[in-house]
Amino acid sequence: MGKSGSWALVAALAGFLFGFDTAVISGAEQAVQAEWSMSDLLHGLAISAALWGTVIGALTAGWPLDRFGRKKTLVWIGILYALSAIGSALAWDPSSFMIFRFIGGLGVGASSVAAPAYIAEIAPGKVRGRLVALFQTMIVLGILIAYLSNYLLGGIGAEAWRWMLGAEVLPAIAYLLATFAIPESPRWLLVTRGEENAARDILHRINPATVDETIVAIKEEARREKRQISWGEFFSGTLKRPIFLAFLIAFFNQVSGINAIIYYAPRIFELSGSGASVALLATVGIGAINLLFTLIGLALIDRAGRKFLMYLGSVGYIISLGMTAYGFASGQFALVLPFILMFIAAHAIGQGAVIWVYISEIFPSAARAKGQSLGAGTHWVFAAALTLVMPSILASVAPSTIFLAFGAMMVLQLVWVHFAMFETRGRSLEDISRESSAASLG
Repeated sequence: MGKSGSWALVAALAGFLFGFDTAVISGAEQAVQAEWSMSDLLHGLAISAALWGTVIGALTAGWPLDRFGRKKTLVWIGILYALSAIGSALAWDPSSFMIFRFIGGLGVGASSVAAPAYIAEIAPGKVRGRLVALFQTMIVLGILIAYLSNYLLGGIGAEAWRWMLGAEVLPAIAYLLATFAIPESPRWLLVTRGEENAARDILHRINPATVDETIVAIKEEARREKRQISWGEFFSGTLKRPIFLAFLIAFFNQVSGINAIIYYAPRIFELSGSGASVALLATVGIGAINLLFTLIGLALIDRAGRKFLMYLGSVGYIISLGMTAYGFASGQFALVLPFILMFIAAHAIGQGAVIWVYISEIFPSAARAKGQSLGAGTHWVFAAALTLVMPSILASVAPSTIFLAFGAMMVLQLVWVHFAMFETRGRSLEDISRESSAASLG
């Protein structure tokens, strides 16, 4: 995959930090609640603080992406992650804890916009799915490493949670240093800055044989679209189809229950009768399954296509969530762990592999940053809301009812995939943009 592959890998490391930051709190959340004797409501607010930061980061990341470029935004994301890791580990009360977790959330939200957009814009069309899916692969690798780190650090004493959260500073600094070595997005240079020579030089390093063809395609798209569009123009109606697709793929991603399970996995396993140490170890299994099936999705996404993986994931969701609900309802708790693992596999090969790829593809260059912000913002609003209320829900609602509700939403996702999604596999970003725009205008 050459230069574009190595640049994509660096940008995808933002996903590693995304995954680590998202999952590391699962091992610390009960200790944090005990540290400051927090009520369920305050605890939910503290644990969801990162996600509310993520919402803000995702919704506002389009501005620095368009104003300062993809690369500078990726650099600042690394700074946010490092600051959050240090501050969260040293937090002295619930307020300071929430502030530093919120800062980390800004990095997560911005990375979910910036990294896929950057990778999509530097990737050749025939491998774009795999390269953008590297971001998701790094997310699940980060989740696995966070779970493993939590398990290894869990027995070192009452302050173990501080070491769990502080461990993130090492990969944050490594990522930050690596971002200085990647170039700017050639599409941003050409469409936003009009710097054709600089864009041409980067495109030549990606694939010398297609430089002229790509420059012509980007210019043609730029003639059809403004160099930058306002939010008012974004919602004017010409982009209604990609907006609809981005919103709903992000919405369904979260109402599957994935973040609720990632954040509160040890607590869920304890509800099925597992001890605390066994529950922590079971989360390592979640991380391993997540990584394995993400790699399978990575191998299939440019061969089988985005829509096929979404079909596969949807069916897997429905079966696994239904059987988990049955396990809790019938008292057959031995069913819970294997079907939770099946749920994770279904998510990894379906939504997990597809969401960031798909959102990064379906908007034209002039609207890509805002489109990515819309999709990521939708994702994180629902993630934050679910995380905020999950402690109270787990304390007051039967687990069988919770999992049954998630399963019902996945039936709706299957219907949406069949009737609304269109395939983007192997096509240029400009070709996809023409189809989306034509459908929206029609």
